Amino acid sequence: MTPETSPLERAAGYPELRYMGSKRRLLPWIYEALRDLPFETAADPFVGGGCVAYLMKAMGKSVAASDFLEFPAVLARAILADSGRTDDDALDRLLAPRPGGPGFIERTFAGVFYTPDDLRFLDRVRGNIDDLDGETPRALALAALIRSCLKKQPRGVFTVSGDLSRYDDGRRDLRLSLEEHFREQVRVFNAVPFVGDRPCSARRADAFEVDPAGLDLVYLDPPYVPRSDDNCYIKRYHFLEGLACYWRGVRIREETRVKKIEKRPTPFGSRRTALDAFDRLFHRFRESIIVLSYGSNGYPDLATLEGLLRRYKPSVTTLVRPHRYHFGTHRAVGRAVADEYLLIGR
Repeated sequence: MTPETSPLERAAGYPELRYMGSKRRLLPWIYEALRDLPFETAADPFVGGGCVAYLMKAMGKSVAASDFLEFPAVLARAILADSGRTDDDALDRLLAPRPGGPGFIERTFAGVFYTPDDLRFLDRVRGNIDDLDGETPRALALAALIRSCLKKQPRGVFTVSGDLSRYDDGRRDLRLSLEEHFREQVRVFNAVPFVGDRPCSARRADAFEVDPAGLDLVYLDPPYVPRSDDNCYIKRYHFLEGLACYWRGVRIREETRVKKIEKRPTPFGSRRTALDAFDRLFHRFRESIIVLSYGSNGYPDLATLEGLLRRYKPSVTTLVRPHRYHFGTHRAVGRAVADEYLLIGR
């Protein structure tokens, strides 16, 4: 990291993802909260789009990222890698024809999200990704493919299918083929600065499986338990989750129009189980500085969260900032506008 470039400026180089609950636009605020905290090692067990994990890496910290879904873990693996690029030879291998190759995506999603040519391209590249040597090259290629699919999908979520012309507002992203998107996204991820010299890691894991030993700080950004509707990431991003694992080990709900996969249960999906989940989470990481990101559009309310955190931390500071969510919500949904909280327990 050069003296002229701040961690926040480096973090600005991370590609924005159209991801429900993304903290990308809140990074300056989060950075101001983190920069004076005494920590060298950190965990981000709800890594999501990955921008906060990348910010902490840019701050020179050792970061252990995880998520209970596979595709956020893949994205984190790509952006936390110590080195690696998709060079021209690797790109040629990724784009190479696969005579007699897999046709699972073309068969399963015909008429659902993309054109036949796009679906055939996905089968070809996804099969070629499996042939790459090394975890980092595979993660980088998958990250580029995931972002391509997000950009090509009009609303950035996978809950609508069929004729999507009603969403066509002239955006360039909707005119490009998935292959054109992929070529661009390979360049985008190749340009992400690999900052910091401390070891970082990313894996798929439930937050309650993360080992708290040796963590100076844990940044918690669990799904906001909704007061109405739901917070199901599988419902909105099932296609990306399937793409990340090539639908191995998951069950497709064939009766659904968009070919959803079965939900994975989380205690943060229900008001009935949320309070106990927060208590267990705070207890698990009680030896670390706890930074909780939450919002007024979620359950429980701020006073309850502060009370739970004070069971384990003598000092709790709360920062508040108005915020509008753009991805994964309709403009008319009231919960798209909320106060964002950062609760810091020390």
